[in-house]
Amino acid sequence: MLKTAVRRVGNSLGITLPRTVVANYHLSEGDELHLIETEEGVVLTPFNPKFAEWAKAFEHTNRRFRNTLKALAK
Repeated sequence: MLKTAVRRVGNSLGITLPRTVVANYHLSEGDELHLIETEEGVVLTPFNPKFAEWAKAFEHTNRRFRNTLKALAK
């Protein structure tokens, strides 16, 4: 298990991410991370949960209207 400490950054608080986490998720300065509160605690993720919902809805639409979308693309 990796751990980090909360540190003062100017008038705010922040955390530093271990190098292995940065490398595993291909993070760089300025990347947006999402904090999701769960019953177990806080999840920090580079993936946007709203985009995941959109992608699931698109996949459903894409399957349902595949032939129509192909015809429109011509």
